[in-house]
Amino acid sequence: MSTKKPFVPKYDISVGLHKGRKIEKFVPKRVRPTRRTEKKSKRVKFVRDLVREIVGFMPYERRAIELMKVGRDKRALKYVKARLGSHQRGKKKRDELQNAITAQRKAQAQKQ
Repeated sequence: MSTKKPFVPKYDISVGLHKGRKIEKFVPKRVRPTRRTEKKSKRVKFVRDLVREIVGFMPYERRAIELMKVGRDKRALKYVKARLGSHQRGKKKRDELQNAITAQRKAQAQKQ
């Protein structure tokens, strides 16, 4: 009775489940600033809210808000997307404007 050891190839082989060159997963040393766009400091949030309150919405944002009030959300997304350049940015802006509309309606309801 001989106990056979399982076959272990001397070199990496190019067939099978774990084929190809063995590599290590790249782990970045630090987080790049582009990955932190969602996390804003208190000061940045305060300043942006203040500017929005004083200056108001840009003309394209006002038009998008009007489209959404009429119920043309998809058209508003398409319009904002064309202005901002990407689908993701358009969706984000549409959500932001939608939140602004609901905040305006809440303020209006509290007034009355």
